[in-house]
Amino acid sequence: MSQINLHEIIWQQQEQLAAMQAQIQALLVAGGGGTGGIGGTTTGMHMEVAKPAIFNGEAEKVGGFISACKLYIRMKLRGESVEGQVQWILSYVQKGSADVWKENVMEELESGEMEYETAEEFLMTLKKEFSGGEKESVKAAELRKMEQGGRMMEEFIQEFKRVARGSRYKGRLLMEEFKRGINGGIRRKLIEAENSLTSIEQWYKRAMALDRNWRESKREEEKLRGKKEAMGSAPKQEQSQSLP
Repeated sequence: MSQINLHEIIWQQQEQLAAMQAQIQALLVAGGGGTGGIGGTTTGMHMEVAKPAIFNGEAEKVGGFISACKLYIRMKLRGESVEGQVQWILSYVQKGSADVWKENVMEELESGEMEYETAEEFLMTLKKEFSGGEKESVKAAELRKMEQGGRMMEEFIQEFKRVARGSRYKGRLLMEEFKRGINGGIRRKLIEAENSLTSIEQWYKRAMALDRNWRESKREEEKLRGKKEAMGSAPKQEQSQSLP
């Protein structure tokens, strides 16, 4: 039996176990006279339910993590808002490749770029992101083709992060891909810098600063050129104004 099939069987068993546990808990709630509604007081609110283990982005652990989150939310967080449930899930997403994904998701949630109707919808997004397989190869290929071009560095970095978090690139390999994708002038300045860059975050920060400085310099040059052109045409304007 292949490793992929084994993982699939384990994931299915975890899903079945979670469903059975939920059914048992629902029967216990019903027997205790609880309302079972969202925001209502139920027996489940007073029962011990195992919290999920920390999820670090490993594909083989995503199924168990999702099952544990669903069960805990169903039994303990039914009265919470979707935002509160999503934030609770994110508190258990830590370390490894999951850290970069978590950071991007939190930025998108805070800016209003991403919203979820239910916590289950968010968990489906998480599953798609970390289930591995063909998507990982596709994202790795996409990352290798990325180039900054005329985009501002901030825009390029956000797109680079989005693709990188599903490609499994990290450390030195991730820095090499970022270095390859940014514009040549900025890349040369970063490579020639006196203090070497040892992390991808340092590359992001220094590249954004250099890009901003370059764009500001270009704006100043254009202003200066405009002033010189205006000064050069001033005598002709004065002469034409003096003619009858």
